[in-house]
Amino acid sequence: MFHGSMVALATPMKKGGELDYESMSRLVEFHIENQTDGIVAVGTTGESATLDEKEHCDLIRHAVDLARGRVPIIAGTGANSTSEAIHLTHCAMEAGADACLLVTPYYNKPTQEGLYQHYKTIADAVPIPQILYNVPGRTACDMLPETVERLSHIANIVGLKEATGDLGRLKQTLDLCGDRLELYSGDDATGCDFMLQGGHGVISVTSNVAPKTMHEMCVAALAGDAEKAHEIDGRLAGLHRDLFIEANPIPVKWALYEMGLIPDGIRLPLTSLSEQYQEPVRNALRQAGVIQ
Repeated sequence: MFHGSMVALATPMKKGGELDYESMSRLVEFHIENQTDGIVAVGTTGESATLDEKEHCDLIRHAVDLARGRVPIIAGTGANSTSEAIHLTHCAMEAGADACLLVTPYYNKPTQEGLYQHYKTIADAVPIPQILYNVPGRTACDMLPETVERLSHIANIVGLKEATGDLGRLKQTLDLCGDRLELYSGDDATGCDFMLQGGHGVISVTSNVAPKTMHEMCVAALAGDAEKAHEIDGRLAGLHRDLFIEANPIPVKWALYEMGLIPDGIRLPLTSLSEQYQEPVRNALRQAGVIQ
């Protein structure tokens, strides 16, 4: 359903953490103009963990209204409470989102059976297309390929964002699920090879600041042109690395501020990018041709 370069959109905020809807409008237009293939609103990079439910639903609705059908909107609606995830997923469906992205429940460390029941319950409750999201480095919870295979038989579970950076997981999941799921990389550094080895796209932090280049890399990789894809991806390598020099989304929000696209607001417990890391991120932006 969704292919190519999908941006894990940062949520613009004013100093002090107030949501900045005007800057969000500019960001959505920036991505449409630069050929981003899909926008993931209010995911991890969108600081979903710091938003209340009303803000979360309002941001999804705003993203859908801004896109006006010109680009798919995938709403981050995961939570470590199944009932909260159902509520957010209902909000997204009512707002007109094209799909939802649901991170594995963080902190409470469910079993594999608990993960299966969590996702099945949400899918049964809300008929919108749903994408699973496995990112054990942030959640302390690893959804195994065997559990993904069980979930792939549920009609409205349509994809998986795999953010381990382990390309062996891709082969395992492809072998188990076949064409029942679309598979997306959640790790920018390995996203190019992920697509060359059978994945369908990348849900990307780097796309926030270099959307056109990421789109071009994804087009080449999905066409099987490894030489061209690796050449383009090489220009992005510094961003893939240094946008994680501190916890995401700290560096990417600073980069967007440096580019003049958003104010410098971020919500506690996150803080602005430390001064000693600003020059490395600035140099990565230069290497990618984003700034002079």
